[in-house]
Amino acid sequence: MTAEAVKETGPDGKVAMGQPLIELKNIYKIYYLGGEEVRASDGITLTICRGEFVAIVGKSGSGKSTLMNIIGALDVPTEGEYFLGGEDVSVMTDRQLARIRNRMIGFIFQQYNLLPKLNLLENVELPLLYGGVPPAERKERAMASLAKVGLADKWRNLPNQLSGGQQQRVSIARALAGDPSLILADEPTGALDSRTSREVLNFLKQLNEEGNTIVMITHDNSIALEAKRVVRIADGKITFDGDVKDYAAIL
Repeated sequence: MTAEAVKETGPDGKVAMGQPLIELKNIYKIYYLGGEEVRASDGITLTICRGEFVAIVGKSGSGKSTLMNIIGALDVPTEGEYFLGGEDVSVMTDRQLARIRNRMIGFIFQQYNLLPKLNLLENVELPLLYGGVPPAERKERAMASLAKVGLADKWRNLPNQLSGGQQQRVSIARALAGDPSLILADEPTGALDSRTSREVLNFLKQLNEEGNTIVMITHDNSIALEAKRVVRIADGKITFDGDVKDYAAIL
């Protein structure tokens, strides 16, 4: 989808699906290792619109993780511009990046990243705590997120009392609690068996059908085919960007 995508505002005043959320313009990320220049991102231009479900796929060393870190405001490019919801992320300080991550991005990680000594409710509350949300509202929103993933009755449990699939659902609830503009999923099924992976992917699809924008990072083409659009990365460059059916046809 291009930056010229339809821009609309819904009756509630919120930006409707179709407006660019992520705009990367000629992005370079350059490292120097042993005196050698490594272009982890090599002139990437990419637009992702609100309401899309996009898989970014590539082998190890392709540059997909570097691109994820830039999209997730975990790092800034060496050159180029990155706009997230119209804000120029590429020139932000570390403090500004932390603020925009907390306000606009919900992260889902391969290893869940749950704190073992906190119960499920406390884990889901964390981004809201960092965002300064008052305690009563924090608890209400965290419980609503746990209910959304079917785990409200287990809110007192510790992470080690859950299965891997349940822990991943808690991490999804944590990502949703802050009502983010973007859900960024890094290898969300990488630590799960095939049946549980299917459950998590179906849940991501459901979230997308509800209007959530999802960018999923994966090395696995079969997982990438669960999205609606695929962006393939190799040697820091985009080698494919199109509909999932077109991508399936070239595999």
